[in-house]
Amino acid sequence: MNNADTVFDAAQRLQRAGKPYALVSVIKALAPASAHPGDKAIVTADGDFHGWIGGGCAQPAVVRTVREALADGHARLIRIAPTADGQEKDLGDVLEFGMACHSGGTLELFVDPVLPQAQLVVIGASPVATSLSQLAPRVGFAVTLVAHEAQAADYPDAQRVIASDDVASVTPQIAPGAWVVVATQGRRDVQALRLALALDARQVSFVASARKAQVLKESLIASGADADAVGAIVAPAGYPMPATTPEEIALSVLAAVVSHRRGAERAPPAAQAAAELTSIPAATKSSCCGH
Repeated sequence: MNNADTVFDAAQRLQRAGKPYALVSVIKALAPASAHPGDKAIVTADGDFHGWIGGGCAQPAVVRTVREALADGHARLIRIAPTADGQEKDLGDVLEFGMACHSGGTLELFVDPVLPQAQLVVIGASPVATSLSQLAPRVGFAVTLVAHEAQAADYPDAQRVIASDDVASVTPQIAPGAWVVVATQGRRDVQALRLALALDARQVSFVASARKAQVLKESLIASGADADAVGAIVAPAGYPMPATTPEEIALSVLAAVVSHRRGAERAPPAAQAAAELTSIPAATKSSCCGH
């Protein structure tokens, strides 16, 4: 198996597993470096190498750079060259690492992070949940729709539909680090919030008015839920905007999730956007609120 086969096989395995990695390519190599331009390797944050980009002297700098690239999602160009002190220098367009060992040679490497598709878990079978499952894939999220007795045919844009909100059965199916939005709107609210708290989520948002959210948070804490975890639930969910339809509310919620994903400070809660859909047209109100 050649270098390319090793690299592509490893990339496919990691992608199927939803694990981040970086594709590291040799751009330039000066003797006596053992790598050659075009050599590649898949490198994980744990320091696993699949492929070949040179000997062990280069690996610490590569692993460090890969971890940084996976943390912020930005590619990097690095140079590894022999120096007496092994110091690191930022040269603007390239980051230079000193190679303190005696093998010699110079390598220039391009480190390109490959992150798994962001996961959005939508809990609930409401019109807002439906709209979220339709909109989120268009901005890069893989959607898992979770709702009691949900039908996959009702959510064709979701990557996966789980027809149960039972904590014990759902939690093994959801990887840690997802964004979770509870959009039950009056149907099985407490069960959904308990499930959301059990999912080891990156963030939990709740589509509800501030008053309703506060009452349910107090109920969760009184029943033994962790107070800090409950307090971290974003409610009302979304950006403040005069949203009135399920699609507009979903847009508000999704905009806030995207902002959080990209590292922006959390915007003020959108009371109007998530106020239990009191302004939803009569044709949809009866099917979504269930109070």
